[in-house]
Amino acid sequence: MKTINLRTAPILIACIFAIAIFLSAAPARPTPQTAKPAASEIQLSLDPAQCKLNWTVDSTLHMVHGTFNIKQGIVHFDPETGQASGEIIVYVTSGETGNSSRDEKMHKEVLQSAKYPEAIFKPTQVEGHLARTGPSDVKLHGTLNLHGSDHDIVALVHPDLSNEHWTATAKFDIPFIQWGLKDPSNFLLKVKPIVKLDLQMSGAVSK
Repeated sequence: MKTINLRTAPILIACIFAIAIFLSAAPARPTPQTAKPAASEIQLSLDPAQCKLNWTVDSTLHMVHGTFNIKQGIVHFDPETGQASGEIIVYVTSGETGNSSRDEKMHKEVLQSAKYPEAIFKPTQVEGHLARTGPSDVKLHGTLNLHGSDHDIVALVHPDLSNEHWTATAKFDIPFIQWGLKDPSNFLLKVKPIVKLDLQMSGAVSK
């Protein structure tokens, strides 16, 4: 066993004493601050049986009315930041106008629903104050994937929330020809390039 030289012992003791004084004088590390918890997120689940997407498009002869069915949907939002997420899926193949020959042409030539059977809306931001309970009027920003391409849209939404249930209407326009879908017009019939949509929604609230 190696012994300590008596001549160096006082120096060693002094060094240890100096280190101890330095450590005791050093400032304590600050305690990390606990992050402020985010506001409780609200989740809105859609009941497809209680939802319907109505649409209209004008033409030189008459106004065409049609519907689509909702497959499923769920939307999350933060009341403090307005951030939103989730998705609403529409059965494109369910589109109908009440005229079988017109519907066949719509699905085969315009929507190409056999190739693109679904349209998916993904919300990203709520603009305006969305109340946790009661009615509100807000703008909902998001992305609509239609006919294989994503497009930014803004919908005018009127939700009405209670503790367990909610209803809402949403209105927005689709410039379908500008988005790359085929123009169904012919030399007798001129179709306006804008489809107006009115979405009726209902479902459960989770907080």
